[in-house]
Amino acid sequence: MADIKEDVGGHHHQHLILAVESEGQVEKQLHEEEAKREQSSKTKRVASLDIFRGLTVALMILVDDAGGEWPVIGHAPWNGCNLADFVMPFFLFIVGMAVALSLKRIQDRKLAINKVILRTLKLIFWGLLLQDKVVRDTPGDFDNSLSDFYSFILTNGRSRKKQLFFASQRIALAYLVVAFIEILARKDRMKGILPGKFSIFKLYFWHWFVGGCVLIVYLATLYGTYVPDWHFIVQNADSADFGKVVSVGCNVRGKLDPPCNAVGYIDRKVLGINHMYQHPTWKRSQACTKNSPHEGRFRVDAPSWCWAPFEPEGILSSISAILSAIIGVHCGHVLVHMKGHSSRLQQWTMMGFGLLILGFILHFTDAIPLNKQLYTLSYVCVTCGAAALVFSTFYILVRNLKPEVALCLNDNMRYHLDLSLLASIQVDIWNLKYLFLPLEWIGMNAMLVYVMAAEGIFAGFINGWYYDNPNNTLVHWIQKHIFIKVWHSTRVGILLYVIFAEILFWGLVAGLLHRFSIYWKL
Repeated sequence: MADIKEDVGGHHHQHLILAVESEGQVEKQLHEEEAKREQSSKTKRVASLDIFRGLTVALMILVDDAGGEWPVIGHAPWNGCNLADFVMPFFLFIVGMAVALSLKRIQDRKLAINKVILRTLKLIFWGLLLQDKVVRDTPGDFDNSLSDFYSFILTNGRSRKKQLFFASQRIALAYLVVAFIEILARKDRMKGILPGKFSIFKLYFWHWFVGGCVLIVYLATLYGTYVPDWHFIVQNADSADFGKVVSVGCNVRGKLDPPCNAVGYIDRKVLGINHMYQHPTWKRSQACTKNSPHEGRFRVDAPSWCWAPFEPEGILSSISAILSAIIGVHCGHVLVHMKGHSSRLQQWTMMGFGLLILGFILHFTDAIPLNKQLYTLSYVCVTCGAAALVFSTFYILVRNLKPEVALCLNDNMRYHLDLSLLASIQVDIWNLKYLFLPLEWIGMNAMLVYVMAAEGIFAGFINGWYYDNPNNTLVHWIQKHIFIKVWHSTRVGILLYVIFAEILFWGLVAGLLHRFSIYWKL
């Protein structure tokens, strides 16, 4: 009996040793797998985020190329929020989520900082290179020859005074700020989340502290800056006052109307009026044209500021845009730290609906109007709230394919296992996987589709080839004969052309590149 008891005790001891060794081996394997993931060129991806990114790029193509025929989806002339006004905040929201998901894999702070700085410089470089868009639907813009397209590329557009701020610079600024906050708050990120609905806000206190500082600076400058009278030279050749110096009366503080807001005043002083966008959306406002919201000839009694330039990606509005990225970072933290799908969705939907309600209250009470040009607080709330809900919708359509990941042994291992869980998310519920594949492929190769389709480089190249006259291009022929004539409507034809011949086409191209693991990354 003693021998039997001793043997049983020995087996029990061996089981304990094996359990400890097993736990140690699992932890070792996790670290090895993590190291392999860092060295691997094939970065693990979150399908729902790729789909959201692809949707945003698709929206950009849609509003740019079909917005002329469908003003309701184009940018609002001033106050208000149309479909096009969601594109930039969606991009910034996605940038924030990507920061939270990508920087977690880089443990070396110096290496992380170097990568962030390099990516920021790349964003600025591409913004400068692509500041002048190739016109997709008017091949005559290249003076009817392919050589003019090459000249356009080599000389960075036509010879004129350049803007200094663009969408890429705004994204670069927001990325730089939130990425540095994420790196500097690395110690907080390694801590576990305490029980409670608001514990994740406490864990990332510094993110929200910086967001609060950004908001205070923006509101104080927007409402506290004195805007004096100013003048400009009319650059539009269609105006009877072409070449003349026109004055705009202001002498006010805290106004949010087109001519006398602090956003435009700061840009005129810092950037210079000759380096601002010459065709602002307010030219389609009712004060300027009877055809509003369409473009058209100006009213006889149109105010002088209708001819003035305005920078939609200016300095003060770009500072406010950082808030969109910070909210995106928070949603990324939820994805990393929250363990259950229901808890994640609860966080996202509560924030989404909360921001939407706050934004609409600010707008409809005339406290702070929705305005993309000024990037107002109500605009941040509505667009980021919508972004959180759209992402939640895509997330609902995905499920985890690796339930064994739940076998976590401790908090540290649970953290590492949860990172690998992110790679296993696929569109799978309701058999909608194939419906979303083009968007997912675009999201995987967003930079390529953005440059070639949204910025019109590919279409500009095609438009450089024509037969007999500049309108005999492949793009023009497809638009006219396959879409417009078939539907007997220019508006419907252009819309369908953009959806099928541009968005779906580039989705399939991106899918083919994905098949061969070819991606354009910054």
